[in-house]
Amino acid sequence: MFSFYANLNSGNLAGLFHLIVLVLHFISPTNNNNNILSLMVSSESLSESVAPPTMKYGITKPLSLAGPTEADLQRNAELEKFLRESELYESEEETARREEVLRRLDQVHGPGADLDTLCVGPCYVNREEDFFILLHDILAEMEEVRELQPVPDAHVPVMKFKFQGISIDLLYASITLLVIPEDLDISDQSVLCNVDGPTVRSLNGCRVADRILKLVPNAKHFRTTLRCLKFWAKRRGVYSNVTGFLGGVNWALLVARICQFYPNAIPSMLVSRFFRVYTQWRWPNPVMLCPIEEDELGFLVWDPRKNPKDRTHHMPIITPAYPCMNSSYNVSPSTLRVMMDQFQIGNKICEDVELNKSQWPSLFEHYFFFEAYKNYLQVEIVAADNDDLLAWKGWVESRLRQLTLKIERDTNGTLQCHPYPNEFADMSKPCPHCAFFMGLQRQKGVKVQEGQRFDIRGTVDEFKQDVNMYSYWIPGMDIYISHVPRREIPAYVFPDGYKRPRQSRNTTQHTPEKDAKGCMSSEGRRSKRKQETHTVDVESDKLPKRASISPQNIGSVSPASVSSRTGGSSQMIIPEESLQEVKTAGLQNQSSDDKSTEDTGEQKPCISE
Repeated sequence: MFSFYANLNSGNLAGLFHLIVLVLHFISPTNNNNNILSLMVSSESLSESVAPPTMKYGITKPLSLAGPTEADLQRNAELEKFLRESELYESEEETARREEVLRRLDQVHGPGADLDTLCVGPCYVNREEDFFILLHDILAEMEEVRELQPVPDAHVPVMKFKFQGISIDLLYASITLLVIPEDLDISDQSVLCNVDGPTVRSLNGCRVADRILKLVPNAKHFRTTLRCLKFWAKRRGVYSNVTGFLGGVNWALLVARICQFYPNAIPSMLVSRFFRVYTQWRWPNPVMLCPIEEDELGFLVWDPRKNPKDRTHHMPIITPAYPCMNSSYNVSPSTLRVMMDQFQIGNKICEDVELNKSQWPSLFEHYFFFEAYKNYLQVEIVAADNDDLLAWKGWVESRLRQLTLKIERDTNGTLQCHPYPNEFADMSKPCPHCAFFMGLQRQKGVKVQEGQRFDIRGTVDEFKQDVNMYSYWIPGMDIYISHVPRREIPAYVFPDGYKRPRQSRNTTQHTPEKDAKGCMSSEGRRSKRKQETHTVDVESDKLPKRASISPQNIGSVSPASVSSRTGGSSQMIIPEESLQEVKTAGLQNQSSDDKSTEDTGEQKPCISE
């Protein structure tokens, strides 16, 4: 973990802040000529030597002290060769560009990764006005800054922007000092005295990173393994904390625990053991790198024995620095199911690699999300201009996890959601917009009546009502949610080389009128809703009674269920069928819990096209 200090010498903020730049992916740059770097971790934590067998890491003994065999060394060389060919190591040019950005910020890490930064200020400089208003305005006036996006309502308030093309995530912490010293030790627990919850969470990123590197046996092997697993997670669509999967810190903690289990293993072994261990992990048993410590400061720590809310967490991954928290509280039953499926697939491929039946590139194949399900939710976000879209999109994306949770709640978990982390945009439309998608399927092994359908229109309307509580909402910001069968997935989501779905039979249907910007007019939206009864109308402010599962005859939709701007409830009724689920890329393997259904010959339930 590297930390950097700088002054923000702009306007009235000169000399008030110090900036700590944290590389949360824990990957050191390739260029070591860093005059501006101030290393905060001890030399022991960065040691590249194998830890002595007598050293204890973690809360249990290692699972194995075995070192690499000749075959392991060969597979490790092949893995590192693949990683370099995939351009996962930063070039010297990009490292130099990052250093230049840091120098410029002094006046305010796979390649392309964000610089996660922490701005530390004195007690009289607050987050709401000085950081999110004053500093925001200073950054907005800088020519080098683009895509400035404040997210003050996030669990960890953040300001996102690009500085000379480098993505920056800037947090703020106001601590109880009148002057911030140049040699501030962020790992000292005294910085937590008399600060609020968002400040603790903002400080915890640096503190956790420092602690992780001190708790792994070999920092070099840890970094390489983490680089590999983050690449895998992005390729398989499970890298996103905001949508209910895992982010950088979560993956780092999972990898660090594997390093503790196998202190003498090299990266190729650690990658394989990662999947082997976590396919067998009995969640919600927590992953912890060290015992949870209490402190006289009195902050809540993760403890399901004392805190009822902690008992509801599905995949606890506990941070090692005080106050110890669950870093993966966003994970839902649906997203946990998706990750466990992917762990099973990864484990099978690693087994094949060890048996010389497969090669490393097969582990990192793209996940074909739009071929995996028969039904999807499309969440389209529009705004008046690109700046408004940036802010609106950040807010909606931060709330998408709530839509997954609400659907799980209102269907008693029988309708499962797979939110996809990537956003999409139709380049043929001139209006500022983007879209997110969720895959939908009925829970395996659950029997329902023939013709039964999920009625989630009330759920969608409730979500829309929550989203529209955005404090910075302005006219033009809107959201549309619709049920899209796989055959009607828009072509713009498929990059070149990906399989495109067959064309819908309704392609010759009349296209509703578009306004001057290319966005659908209100009249056109009403016309479209009359034609497509499965489309969700989120325009209505009236919140209907929420329904969980509504057994109805397929195709029997009353005229009253079709909503319009002038009133009525939104429509989202998804039919089901008992046909055998299509085995698609990335979902061929089933978890052990699902095999009993297959063995009995019972057909796997799924949502119809």
